[in-house]
Parts: sequence; C-alpha cells; structure tokens
Amino acid sequence: MSRKLKEKIDYLLSREKGTVYKDPGGRISIALVYPNTYHVGMSNLGFQGIYGLLNKMYDVVCERVFLPEDEDMEEYIRTDTELFSMESKRPLSHFDIVAFSVSFENDYPNILKILKLSKLPLRSSERNPHHPLIIMGGVCAFFNPEPVADFFDVCFIGEAEEMLPEFLGVYKSSVDRSEVLKKSITVEGLYVPEFYSISYDKKGKISGRCESENAPEIIKRRYLKDVTMSDIKTSVVTPETEFSGMCLIEAMRGCPWSCRFCAAGHIYNPFRKKALQALEDEIRFALTKTKRIGLIGPSLSDYPDIKEVLKIPGVDFSITSLRASAKSAELVSLLKGHKSVSIAPEAGTERIRRVINKRITEEDILQTSELIFSEGIYTLRLYFMVGLPTETRGDIAGIINLVRKIRDVSPKGNIALSISTFVPKPFTPFQWHPMENPSEVKERLKMIKKGLLPTEGIKVFHDVPKYAYMQGLFSQGDRKVSKAVEEMLGIHDWRKAAEAAGIKEDFYIFRKKEFNEILPWDFIDIGISKEKLWAEYQEALFYSEDSPS
Repeated sequence: MSRKLKEKIDYLLSREKGTVYKDPGGRISIALVYPNTYHVGMSNLGFQGIYGLLNKMYDVVCERVFLPEDEDMEEYIRTDTELFSMESKRPLSHFDIVAFSVSFENDYPNILKILKLSKLPLRSSERNPHHPLIIMGGVCAFFNPEPVADFFDVCFIGEAEEMLPEFLGVYKSSVDRSEVLKKSITVEGLYVPEFYSISYDKKGKISGRCESENAPEIIKRRYLKDVTMSDIKTSVVTPETEFSGMCLIEAMRGCPWSCRFCAAGHIYNPFRKKALQALEDEIRFALTKTKRIGLIGPSLSDYPDIKEVLKIPGVDFSITSLRASAKSAELVSLLKGHKSVSIAPEAGTERIRRVINKRITEEDILQTSELIFSEGIYTLRLYFMVGLPTETRGDIAGIINLVRKIRDVSPKGNIALSISTFVPKPFTPFQWHPMENPSEVKERLKMIKKGLLPTEGIKVFHDVPKYAYMQGLFSQGDRKVSKAVEEMLGIHDWRKAAEAAGIKEDFYIFRKKEFNEILPWDFIDIGISKEKLWAEYQEALFYSEDSPS
C-alpha cells in the first residue's frame, strides 16, 4: 500500500468527529461507496445517513470508500494499489458487500473507475461467488437504474431505511450468492437485474421485458411512511467538505408543489414532514458536535413550524433555497448573519412558469427579492433553467427583464444567476420530451450573459451544457447505454464513447417519445400512473406560444 495514500486518509480521519471503528470479526462487512470524491460524498445526507444506519447494527461493520482525487488516482495506478476503505484500509475485494450510493447520473462512469481500481469484474455476469455482492441505492436507483443495471447484483428501488434491514436478513439466512439473489426478489423494492431480459424492436425501442426465477414483473418503490421515524442524519462532521463543519438534518421529504420538471418532487412523494419535537431533539443532539446546522427539505417555507425551529438559540442555521413568497422573506430575518439566500424562479415569463407548473408570479419574485435585500442579505442567488419545453428566445428575454426588475427594486447587494440546462427526468410529465438543440442552448446562455452585462452587481454562472446532455443520455437510457458507460473508462469524451459503443444520442436525447412506448423505467411503480403524467404533459403543452393562453 502506498504510504502517501495512507497518510492522506489518516489526515482526513484526524479531522473528523463521529467516525465509527468496529472490529470486523464475525460481522457482515460493507464498503459504502460514494462514486465521487470525499469532498463531494461527505456533503451528501443520504450517504452519511446510511453509514450511521448500518453501523448502528451490531452484526454489521460499515466503512466508507470514495473516488480518489486525480493526483491520488495516479498514485493508485503507479503503485498498483487496490482501492481501500478509510476506516480499516482494507481493499474493496475483501468486503462481503460493496454498496454504492448514487445520487447523480454523471457519476456513472466513476462507478466503473472504482470497480476497475478495486480489481473487481465490472459486470454482474462476470463475477463469481468469491467476489463481494455489489449493490446500488440512492436516488438514481429510484427512477432509472437501467443504464448501470448490468453492473449491479441488487438495486434498491426507493428509500432504503426499511429495505436495508430486510435485505441483510436475506443475506444472513442465505448459504451463497445465488440464494441471496433468489431470496431478494421476495423483498418489496429490491430489483435483481439478472432476472430480467430486455428485447428491442428494429428501431431500437424496447419491445418487451421477460422475467425469470419468478421475479416480479413490476417493482414497487418503497418509501418510509413516517419520516419522524427516519434515522438519516449526518454521522460524521468534518471541515473537509462543501458544507464545512455542518450537520445536515432532514425536516421534510417530498414536495407539495410538484413542478413538472422536478424528479425529486415526484419520486419522493407523498409529502411528509418530521414532527417538530423530533426535529428539535435532532438539532439539540447535533449541537454537541457543531453549531452549524443545515436544514434539508425541498420547500422549507412549507414546513409548518419552521419559524419555531429557526428560533432555537445558539444555532447557525443554513437552509436550502426558499420559495418566492412573503413567508420565505420572513424566514430570512431569522437567519442572522447570513450573507446569501437562494430562490428559484426557474423561468423568466409567466407562460413558462405555467408550463412547468411553478406556481409563483412575477410579483411574488419581486416582493420576495425586495424583502430579502431589506434584511441586509449581501447576495441573492437566483436559479433558472434554459431549454425548458416550449421555451423561445422571448422567454429568455423574460429572464433578462425579470433580473433587471429585481435589480431596480433594490440597488443594494449582488445578484448571482445560477443557470442549468433542462434535462427531462423519468417519472415527471416531461419524461417524453426531447432536450433542446445544444447550439440553441448556447445561444440562449449568451443572450442572458450579454443582456445582463451592462447592469452592475449581477454575475451569471451556468453549467457546462455538454455535461447536461451526458446526464440526459444516462437519465433516459436503457441497458444498452451501459456499453457507453464502459467505453468511458478509456474515452473521456462521452459523445465519442457513445459512438464507439454504437449508441445514438439522438435516439435517447432529441427524440419526442410516444405515450404507448415502453420506457426503460416502466417496470417501476413509483405511485403515479403513466396516464396522469401524460395528462400533465399535455396540459403543459397547452401553454405553448401558439396555443390559447
């Protein structure tokens, strides 16, 4: 083992509070993997929560693994060191189970980098009974695991709090790998990809799915009915993350607004809130580690007791972006000493906000912005998207005009636009919609930057469109797309990798799909009917520029 790599891990461990060390003797050993760097992974509440949940089980030892930084990756390769865990520095191949927590599609190529660095066969079909069981959870497993399904033995469809103990019960009662997989299909929410074969028609569309071993035709997403019972919280506090020295605490799950573009607003529904007493207890316990508390929820101004929570003394609260409303502006006054606040108009015109079902008006946005600046906030961050369904350049001009109006209501402070490219997501009404042409997206981004350049105190940040299209391929992909993910081990340009794998990006990204088409994720029952989503999609298109308003 490289001394340099060992010293790097020891340094990170020395900065942590809450690290769990266990004797692995007689216990199920689980390597919990986040397919990105330590800095990114340790900022992820789901990953942190599962680490704590597993280590509370007496007969389980769970240790963390991350994608090495670029310079560390070179050291791994130079010294022929197998990727190892943080806590005991054991290679991944020495664990019983390797569990990936996957939150972002663009991390898919990192999954294979990690398996390769661990000297583990990439595909489930290539592994033997002596290899660890490779499993996948996280939000990407909820809505479409198919582009990476061939690499995993078991996928967790839904929230893992209830499924994990049930799966480990299956694991303990089985004599070998084959029995684990056969018994796993009896647990609701567990998906064993090898028990399903997919057929395609001449155009490349899915023509059918065939089950074996009595596997269920439909996998029902699991979710925790009462989030007050959830034990998902920050387990390890460290300054070496994006949320330096902060404890993340979940206040609610799901969203009451269901914007049409938002996957989280659909796959985490129904909307559930944590009981006030339970939330207060978690905050007080977290205060024994740090004063910095990050409250997590898609629309925290909709948490009924949010004002009471923010009045808890001795806490430096940080909250995710607020909905543009008078109530949100009131909350800002309780966030003493904060320099920036985020709101998400998403679009610049009333028409596009109707298309995406973003139920806020221009007046809401302007009033909220004015109140935020009046509370002494230094930076207002505004989230927008480009390339939304039915969007025109007139709607882009609407973004420019709206931001200028916000600047006019308050000359104080700075405005930072954060612009992302729209990516259609499974289980949203826009799952049938194509992405906008890349050259047009680039032109629209140029329009915004040029249009706001003369106005003082405004900065424009945006994603790199090519990575949004990669996300589109992985979000919309079927099992054939796994070949492109595999090609990316040697070809870093995703488009060239897809071409080498015989994958046509136009088919997945730029093609409008039909209602009766079998979509790669149709085997998952998320709790929303396809008919309801289609009706929502048709309603959205009603607000197109050529339709009556």
